[in-house]
Amino acid sequence: MSAEPTEPMNHRQVLEALSGLLLGLFVAVLSSTVVSNALPRILNDLHGGQAAYTWVITAALLSLTASTPIWGKLSDLVSKKLLVQVALVIYIVSSALAGLSQNTSELIACRVLQGIGAGGVTALAQICLASMVPPRERGRYSGYFGAVFALATIGGPLIGGVIVDTSWLGWRWCFYVGIPFSLVAILVLQRTLKLPVTKRKVRIDYLGSLLIAAAVSTLMIWISLAGQNYAWISWQTALMVPGGLLLAALFVLVESRAAEPIIPLSLFRYRTVSLAAVASALVGIGMYGATTFLSQYFQLAQEKSPTMAGIMTLPMILGLAISSTVAGRLITKYGRWKAYLVAGTFLLAVGFGLLGTVRDDTAYPMLALYMALTGIGLGLTMQNLVLAVQNTVPRKELGAASSAVTFFRTMGGAMGVTALGALLSNRVTHYLTENLVAAHINPAAAAAAGGGEIPDLHKLPRPVVPLVTDAFGHGVGEVFLVAAPFALLAFLVVLLIREVPLRSGHEEAQDRQPDLQLVKD
Repeated sequence: MSAEPTEPMNHRQVLEALSGLLLGLFVAVLSSTVVSNALPRILNDLHGGQAAYTWVITAALLSLTASTPIWGKLSDLVSKKLLVQVALVIYIVSSALAGLSQNTSELIACRVLQGIGAGGVTALAQICLASMVPPRERGRYSGYFGAVFALATIGGPLIGGVIVDTSWLGWRWCFYVGIPFSLVAILVLQRTLKLPVTKRKVRIDYLGSLLIAAAVSTLMIWISLAGQNYAWISWQTALMVPGGLLLAALFVLVESRAAEPIIPLSLFRYRTVSLAAVASALVGIGMYGATTFLSQYFQLAQEKSPTMAGIMTLPMILGLAISSTVAGRLITKYGRWKAYLVAGTFLLAVGFGLLGTVRDDTAYPMLALYMALTGIGLGLTMQNLVLAVQNTVPRKELGAASSAVTFFRTMGGAMGVTALGALLSNRVTHYLTENLVAAHINPAAAAAAGGGEIPDLHKLPRPVVPLVTDAFGHGVGEVFLVAAPFALLAFLVVLLIREVPLRSGHEEAQDRQPDLQLVKD
């Protein structure tokens, strides 16, 4: 049973509270990206190898993905304001400990905790917004989330590169940098965030939480290590894939009987929720893939510095930020949202298809156009999938439904990027070997030139550098070409979503009943 809700927040109050949520979201997303350019320096100092390189990134993604639906369900049971502050405290403590790490084992453990905190902030920021404003008004604010997400995702590697290159800071500040902003976010939220407080008996589905974390972790560990630590067809694969699927099946069984399930299976009776979950997983591949591989492309195919690589991705940042903001305002004005999802997924497929044509000598104006189209596609899609789901489900399930969309997006992105990364390594080795043979150089030099790992172009013999940049340019192009069909599939999926005009208040819609049938619509 719920207490009487507080007075609705006016526009000024929403913006004040939103400033705290956006600040928290920025540092949460930043935690996943700021270490990318700093990792070589970090692992050199901590004496870590290639396995540690993979796990510093994967550990945070694992815990973030697995914890997202748990945070979402908790938000339907207890105070959302308290939860987002708790998530920020977890982030602060884990970041401080990560900065104090003396070896790679300590750092990886801290990254797991950091992912839990970041997962809470990422999921709860959207949920708090849904509780503050009705769906019809939500578009104008959700655009800001897309802009902040873009800034943190693309700007993270740039910030990390600057930090490690600044002698009086050092790599430990990659973890410390978000702490002051998190403290400010907690204070701002304490002062400005006023939400209805739910008062009812809390029953947490501990078994479901354990099973979903185990299932996701098992499958993501397999996909992150297969092809590197062991072959795709191996006893490890034969053990981990069926094991992960079995855990997932047990999770579904437990959720069907739990009193307070982490992800209520009844949500997927809604056509919009089911289709949005699939589309989010497919869009996640694009979102994480673009940011990950464009950075590598500029540094390893066009010989740009980490700082310049960050600057050169600005067309995608601006495309995402502007399209997200403009679409949000138009959705608020007219109450319609499906056209933006259709246009966004279509542009994402076109952008990836065009990026699939890039090589190491592709002119920057063409690259800028391709990146802008990709960014616009992401900006029109990411937040509006969440909005569509929030407009469909009952208010009491906003948290679980919102976090489910985020969960599938992160899971799809993490698994997709890992698989595409394995493909990139394979294709780069293939093209580099071809180039070395054509140049009458021993193909065994591919390993020394970075065929299996990320090379340092400044330490390679000058005659070999053009061969390496050509291989990376060709390899990255193929990766984007492979990613394009996933975006096209997302386009086909959103075409099937049934549009329901946005509600102008927090009341439950009366015209959503037809959406309950997956077959009859």
